[in-house]
Amino acid sequence: MKLKRRRVSPVLPEHHEAFNRLLEDPVVKKFLAWDKDLRLSDKYLLAMVIAYFSRAGLFSWQYRRIHFFLALYLANDMEEDNQAPKQDMFYFLYGKNHSQRPLFHKLRLQFICSMRWRTWVSREELEEIQAYDPEHWVWTRDRTLLPSAPGTVEA
Repeated sequence: MKLKRRRVSPVLPEHHEAFNRLLEDPVVKKFLAWDKDLRLSDKYLLAMVIAYFSRAGLFSWQYRRIHFFLALYLANDMEEDNQAPKQDMFYFLYGKNHSQRPLFHKLRLQFICSMRWRTWVSREELEEIQAYDPEHWVWTRDRTLLPSAPGTVEA
């Protein structure tokens, strides 16, 4: 008989604290309020941000707004089929200034390298992250609970 080994999540309380601190950032707040249909920031994509923070190897106090958006952009790269909506993140970061986008992509690559290319996050790990503080308001950002958009067919 083979026993299933329980994996211990590498996510520490400090990673949740860094995430919570960044949720108070005015630009992040404005972005989350703007994303009403949760195309870019549903609860699973936001849980991936915490997972990526745990893998990137920075101290919790080192995480800044840019890290939040790098992680969220990467989560969208990994999970979403429609890649166009994530371009809207640039407006919140840089306004109409397109000259910063190449730097963002350079930082994104550095962020991925700091995680040693470990970008896939299991459903189990996402649920563990959410279970750390199950009453957190961010976990109510559930895309499946939204009414479907006009002209779409429900499965």
